Amino acid sequence: MILQIETATTSCSVALTQDGQVLAKKELNQRNVHAEVLTLFIEGVFKHADKQYADLDAIAVSSGPGSYTGLRIGVSTAKGLCYALDKPLIAVETLKAMADGMISRLTLTPESLLCPMIDARRMEVFTAIFDINGNKITPTSAEIIDQSSFADLLNDHKIYFFGDGAAKCRETLTHPNAIFIDGYENSANDLTFAALKKFNSKDFEDVAYFEPYYLKEFIAGVKKIV
Repeated sequence: MILQIETATTSCSVALTQDGQVLAKKELNQRNVHAEVLTLFIEGVFKHADKQYADLDAIAVSSGPGSYTGLRIGVSTAKGLCYALDKPLIAVETLKAMADGMISRLTLTPESLLCPMIDARRMEVFTAIFDINGNKITPTSAEIIDQSSFADLLNDHKIYFFGDGAAKCRETLTHPNAIFIDGYENSANDLTFAALKKFNSKDFEDVAYFEPYYLKEFIAGVKKIV
């Protein structure tokens, strides 16, 4: 049984799974609510599934890239639970979870590729390219999207773009093989496949030293005085 936490974007999502099946989930896609609702959602999934914290075998968390604040809240909560319950910590890269989730939703041809995108700033996104088996074929990076982005791959592959960074790229990526999927929201459900695989192979993190994968340094905004 794995508790799965996703807070890398505006979505705050928690799922409780057993042997790869979702027992309960709670989620809300709203900016700046993670600190307020995350622990309530965790309590809620245990109550809904009629399970106890002691029943857990591990805790999985979406590890980034994504929102600095969201990642800090999710990872801190996961690490606190691991310490308190003496359970192992599993880290699932956010873009990998997104790709796995979309693979489960779509009917894809063998040559299709997936491009999850997380909004960074302006025309920049956190992204990587995955094949239909969830294998990463380009490294995770922060990319400024222009008309030449992904040109070589788009010539030979249909690429499905999705995530909260994809919409702003629609008018720029006009290649006929660029397909945009609307309505995707990050969900703790999408950690299930990778989390179970890592649990079975005992691929755990060092709870004391694990940090989120920010990809970029945090830049604090300046509060305006009126």
